[in-house]
Amino acid sequence: MKFISWNVNGLRACLNKGFMDFFNEQQPDICCLQETKLHPGQIELNLDSYEIYWNSAFKKGYSGTAVFTKIKPNSVFFNLGQEEHDQEGRIITLNYENFYLVNVYAPNSQRGLARLDYRLKWQDDFCNYLKSLDEKKPVIICGDFNVAHKEIDIKNPKKNEKNAGFTPEERKKMSELLDSGFVDTFRYLYPDLREAYTWWSYMFKAREKNIGWRIDYFLVSERIKSRIKNATIYAEVMGSDHCPIGLEIDF
Repeated sequence: MKFISWNVNGLRACLNKGFMDFFNEQQPDICCLQETKLHPGQIELNLDSYEIYWNSAFKKGYSGTAVFTKIKPNSVFFNLGQEEHDQEGRIITLNYENFYLVNVYAPNSQRGLARLDYRLKWQDDFCNYLKSLDEKKPVIICGDFNVAHKEIDIKNPKKNEKNAGFTPEERKKMSELLDSGFVDTFRYLYPDLREAYTWWSYMFKAREKNIGWRIDYFLVSERIKSRIKNATIYAEVMGSDHCPIGLEIDF
């Protein structure tokens, strides 16, 4: 099966920047989007062979996730079922026969770490949610996790230790998630590959200079890691400040 995940930083804008060219070229079985910034009815998509699921934030033009899937799931769940976390459209879970798929757009700790405490609480609750799913059957998790896990995953680690997305606290939570029974598919295949990033600032020609962060991931349950066939970063694909990532896995 072929999966694509992409933080599109506004789907309507991304559609004007080549989204459909990439989508039609890849023809994924399942495509997960983050930061869609829209509500159903604000967009028209011609995706006849796909089921479409939206999870929009209450606040218009903010956050939001979507899944386009050729394979109809048995059921679909939205959010974590906790009021404090369920206002921003950050999670869609698809229940398939042999696995769960979770599409996630993790909260950003924000400038000055104004939202760090909330982010850490959210991460704990999200980790517990994933573990509860994993007790039933394997899980594939993809999306924008808003954290660069290791120094290898960021261009300038020392300069960013106090910045949102690379604090010791956020990185520790990511380690705890992986240690609870999940595998970072890209690092599983490419443990030492450097300068492999998925997000670049719009400032200072960061993308042109490849001054980036790897904050978008595909994780899978530890027990299915042998099924991983490929993990891809499509760094050349424009349209957002993030690039798409891909996973091929044998189911």
